[in-house]
Amino acid sequence: MAVAVDKTLETLAINAIRVLSIDAVQQANSGHPGMPLGAAPMAYALWSDFLKHNPRDPHWPDRDRFVLSAGHGSMLLYSLLYLTGYDLSLDDLKRFRQLGSKTPGHPERLHTAGVEVTTGPLGQGFANGVGMAIAEAFLAARYNRPGHTIVDHFTYGIVSDGDLMEGVAAEAASLAGHLGLGKLIYLYDQNEITLAGTAGISFSEDVPTRFAGLGWHTVTVDGMDPDAVRRGIEESRRETSRPSLICARTVIGFGSPKAATFGVHGSPLGADGVRATKEQLGWSVDAAFEVPGGALAAFRQSVDRGDAAQREWQTRFQAYAEAFPKEAAAFTAALAGELPAGWDVDLPHWEVGAKPVASRKASGEAIAAFAPKITNFVGGSADLNTSTNTGMKGAGDFQRPDGVPDAKAQQGLLGGGWGYAGRNIHFGIREHAMGSAVNGMAAHGGLIPFGATFLVFSDYLRPALRLAALSKLKSIFVFTHDSIAVGEDGPTHEPVEHVASLRAIPGLTVLRPADPNETVDAWRVALTASGPSVLILSRQDLSVLDRSGATGGVARGGYVLADVPGDPDVVLLGAGSEVELAVLAAGMLAEHGVAARVVSLPSWELFDAQDEVYRRSVLGPVGTPRVSVEAGATFGWARYTGDRGTTIGIDTYGASGPGAEVLAHFGFTKEHVAAAALRLLGRDDLAVKVEQRDGGETAGEQAEGAEGHS
Repeated sequence: MAVAVDKTLETLAINAIRVLSIDAVQQANSGHPGMPLGAAPMAYALWSDFLKHNPRDPHWPDRDRFVLSAGHGSMLLYSLLYLTGYDLSLDDLKRFRQLGSKTPGHPERLHTAGVEVTTGPLGQGFANGVGMAIAEAFLAARYNRPGHTIVDHFTYGIVSDGDLMEGVAAEAASLAGHLGLGKLIYLYDQNEITLAGTAGISFSEDVPTRFAGLGWHTVTVDGMDPDAVRRGIEESRRETSRPSLICARTVIGFGSPKAATFGVHGSPLGADGVRATKEQLGWSVDAAFEVPGGALAAFRQSVDRGDAAQREWQTRFQAYAEAFPKEAAAFTAALAGELPAGWDVDLPHWEVGAKPVASRKASGEAIAAFAPKITNFVGGSADLNTSTNTGMKGAGDFQRPDGVPDAKAQQGLLGGGWGYAGRNIHFGIREHAMGSAVNGMAAHGGLIPFGATFLVFSDYLRPALRLAALSKLKSIFVFTHDSIAVGEDGPTHEPVEHVASLRAIPGLTVLRPADPNETVDAWRVALTASGPSVLILSRQDLSVLDRSGATGGVARGGYVLADVPGDPDVVLLGAGSEVELAVLAAGMLAEHGVAARVVSLPSWELFDAQDEVYRRSVLGPVGTPRVSVEAGATFGWARYTGDRGTTIGIDTYGASGPGAEVLAHFGFTKEHVAAAALRLLGRDDLAVKVEQRDGGETAGEQAEGAEGHS
């Protein structure tokens, strides 16, 4: 890359970034001016001389990706986007942090042109970038052909001291180093200041040594010198087998009266501070949001360069499409998020009376059916493939091509080879990085990514789940071992509050299927959804439910599974493995002349999206007695049980023992459910007799051997 020759113009351009940033923060009287003042030189060097992008088409597939992991410094990014010609005006900068503006306090995907991922929670952007680099490596290995390279771009990022302190970044850095993601380059804004003080009061590690130990290439530069930064980027681009961390020593708040202090991290400079900073930078102090024409013209060269780069790529892609029409069509469809025709024609189906099947195993059979057709379905588990049943046989292992330990390993753990074209990602025991990397893959585009672990460990990646929903990413998460039915592993591994907490995340579709066939339908929903989905699956075997009288399905979130003539005396509501208990309890109630409707509610979010008429047709007339049953926290069920309702759940922790015994111990038996309905109907004496018949029969009594995950 050419180094800028006109140093006067270069300084003017760098200071334009600084001044726009501090003016916007000052006008909003809110924000973080320190980082843009210090990081402007390295951001300028990257964006002016290396970043391959087209401001006129922010979605060009082969653009370099840029992640501002230190999202609190958002004005640095907004200034760059405006200056280089994206759909962001000077007026938008003037409305920084104002309601409805294109310049929110932290960058938001789908809200501002040129913003790749939503950042702000520290470490998340770092881990998102790892997912983006995985996506680039996979697509390049899958679609590039000799003489025809259509996927060839870098993932760049600016990360902060705070990012590197977060555990999710440590997990992601370990994964990236193991995978040898050579097209991942991060500029570390090493200003050694955090919000509350100098970084040294809590962070004294040797960062380059740590990252070198994780398998990264590291280089240390003066971050205030654009030429030094350029040399660091050039060296990092030449390193093809390791991700790179450029440790760039910077001065936070450069040029301001509060330079090199934590006071400039997260507070406006004040009118006097802005004036003093502009004077120090040799800038006009009499006007705000001023950009000299020469500086703006220099930045706007990015538009013509980007157009030319994209046209050159389109020419190459056309040649590729002529030589490899099938691959080109698949690549285009993958980028568009289209599923191939007939992807679901061979999905498994179970007949009533078939041998009970755990929904995690039914899920595995579904994956085995659709994965060979949806070849951009990519992901893996947190060291739990054999437990989550998410491994794709014959699809290969995503591993660094030069990391094969022996010839046998080259076949891959699941068959299909070893290298970046492999679709099984071994995330290791790094749940948080897994979730954030999945989000990065989804944001990159071209992949349908998933991650899997036990439901109880969804806590480890909850921030990533929230950001997936906030960002409307098509990320899929598979959580197995769904309840206290886990059994012998005890309360540390038995989820209780987890389903309720996931349902509380706006924009996240939670699917807890009741049997093998609902599990297949849950996959239909997840694969065709536009946003993130969670599948919650059982460890214990579940009977195949009779849906011959059903009035709907999983796609509507809730439906009548089994009905009675006329209005029901009581409605039994269930989700997941406990729907079978509702069916068994309805049979007992029928013996005593009680007409019970059974409703399956696999997804509250989808059900709540239905119209009022449909919801009422499922739940029954207002005032109908209702009983809900779910082996988890009762929180939220009252919205469906209503004023004449009762809820069977568990609002304490579980216990260690065989799964069926644990379920019975906490009242998850057909007798207890039937008795609860009878009490609701005022038939207490009969309820006592029914409950005394309790033989401990629960749904899914075919418990399997205990499984652990430490």
